[in-house]
Amino acid sequence: MRVIAAALAIAAAFAAIAPARATTEEALKQIIAQGRAPYPDWPAAAGERERMVKLYQDSGYRLLWSDGTKPSSAAIALVQELRRAGDRGLDPDDYPGDRLASSSAELTGAPHAGPEQWAEFDAGLTLAGMRFMSDLHFGRIDAATVGHNLSVDRVELDVPAALERLAGAVDVAAALDALEPQFRHYALLKKQLARYRALAGEPGLTNLPPLQAKSVKPGNAYAGAPQLQRLLTALGDAPPQSGPQPEPPPQILSTSQSDALKRFQRRHGEKADGILGSATYAELSRPLSARARQIELTMERWRWLPEELTSAPIIVNIPQFRLFAFESTADSEAQIRQMDVIVGKAYQATQTPVFSAAMTYIVFRPYWEVPYSIARKEIVPGTRRDPNYLDRHQMEIVRGFGDTAVLPQSADNLDAVAAGTLRIRQRPGPDNSLGLIKFMLPNPYNVYLHSTPAQTLFGDSRRDFSHSCIRASEPVGLAQYVLRDSPERTREKILAAMNDGADSFTVPLKTPIRVFIVYGTVLATENGEVLFFDDIYGHDERLEQALRAQAVQRRPPGRE
Repeated sequence: MRVIAAALAIAAAFAAIAPARATTEEALKQIIAQGRAPYPDWPAAAGERERMVKLYQDSGYRLLWSDGTKPSSAAIALVQELRRAGDRGLDPDDYPGDRLASSSAELTGAPHAGPEQWAEFDAGLTLAGMRFMSDLHFGRIDAATVGHNLSVDRVELDVPAALERLAGAVDVAAALDALEPQFRHYALLKKQLARYRALAGEPGLTNLPPLQAKSVKPGNAYAGAPQLQRLLTALGDAPPQSGPQPEPPPQILSTSQSDALKRFQRRHGEKADGILGSATYAELSRPLSARARQIELTMERWRWLPEELTSAPIIVNIPQFRLFAFESTADSEAQIRQMDVIVGKAYQATQTPVFSAAMTYIVFRPYWEVPYSIARKEIVPGTRRDPNYLDRHQMEIVRGFGDTAVLPQSADNLDAVAAGTLRIRQRPGPDNSLGLIKFMLPNPYNVYLHSTPAQTLFGDSRRDFSHSCIRASEPVGLAQYVLRDSPERTREKILAAMNDGADSFTVPLKTPIRVFIVYGTVLATENGEVLFFDDIYGHDERLEQALRAQAVQRRPPGRE
């Protein structure tokens, strides 16, 4: 009898549960069928709705985030991650984390909450979670939206499947970490974001009194010396002061403060002279919230890159004027060859584009095939003023790329150059504008890396001088790196190929090298320093505008 009674009790329990489960499924089906967001005032893009439909259809319209009476531990953890999205460089207002937290609390405290309410909570968290995961993995903005061409092979993320796994994860935070870029310098930036946010919360940290002179040198009076000391210490450029301090603190720029200023100037791409001038003062006075925003924008840009490196690449960071040649897929600074570069001028027509391509060959003693715009605007007018212009610059007129027949310098031929039917090229040699070697990565912009005879320009801290191509400060070292699969091409042979003879010749690479031309205005280093660079092309501002436009579409009225 006891066995029969127990069986009847179990059957009754299942009978009680079955209608509720069916009702929950129907509620989810209704949300899906209506094609609406769970929260009508929180817009969802078409792609987001399609992903939600796929997930619930594949899972048989079961609840992912609760048992119909209380939220799961994964749900609680994900809601908290949404509310703390800022810790990952995203904007919490893009996700209804606060609203979901309130719903969770209300439903948990309401024993008679119906299946419709639990279905709405489930669908809402699913939609927010999908957006959050996609933003972490791919970025909020497509690189093409802001004019960048970073179409690289990436491992596609099945967002619905990943979210279903997340719903069953023991450690939600760790699962989300795995969706972010897996290279070291992204993680370093993420760590520094938390630090700079904390610094931005310290009242008056960057409020320095105005300069009383054009510049303040060590030993000169400066009323803001105590505030300057506090700021430089907080930023890590000055060591913490120990022992009793004089009262009142001296109002002069000390030698130790000048040394700290040098570290600050170096980190911000300025001449490290230890003098407090107007440019350094402007950098010191910039709100630290703006620095935190720079970090967020650069983290967004790094999400556009492959989440993991599959081969050792070359990376050029435009606003840093710096090239990084990786010895392996590990991005440890000890395994990266670095050198200064010169990039395109800040004018729209001469900016170095942001793109990715494969380096496939190098050219020793190259000709410089003068771009049509330069020939028309600079060389033809110069030759008409000075008949010796072409000879002095080792230039000649030809019919097209690769032609060996040199045409006479006549008025008709100059007109043809100006019209674009003939071309000008510069002969190989030490005075060639490309130097003695160029590194070719075929791309739609005709941008490549090369050496240069104008070595003095590398002494400037801001190096945007070219017509969009990239000049390398150590071309021989770069050639050694690029040709490392060909040990017979020693440094001595590379130098001989560059300097001996008159002919130009090409060497194909045994294995193409992926090159990324990127744009990040912040870099966090392994020693704890944070380097900030000027937004020389205004790309940060354009990205900011794109994110603001997206926010209008994503958020309910009044929360843009």
